[in-house]
Amino acid sequence: MIELNSKQRKILEKAAHDLQPVVIVGGAGMTDGVIQMTDNSLKAHELIKVKFNEYKDEKHELTEELCQKCDATLVRIIGNVAILYRQAEKEEDRQFKL
Repeated sequence: MIELNSKQRKILEKAAHDLQPVVIVGGAGMTDGVIQMTDNSLKAHELIKVKFNEYKDEKHELTEELCQKCDATLVRIIGNVAILYRQAEKEEDRQFKL
């Protein structure tokens, strides 16, 4: 995980504005499938949204757990949607120059 300063967070929040959630946490909670889907989505896109349809009261704890397991950084939680970021491994694949 990388630490983001406020300027970097603003850049990523603005970029995430038009994104649709690609991972949804439902009644089954934080399953291996959710973790795998998050990891694959971060590999493909760097910046994703995770929507909490269930477990809304535990979203902060679940998001922290998801970030640790996927080596991602939490940009912000807005409502029941978490914005996650993980920098691409290859320099040429990076969409954001932070």
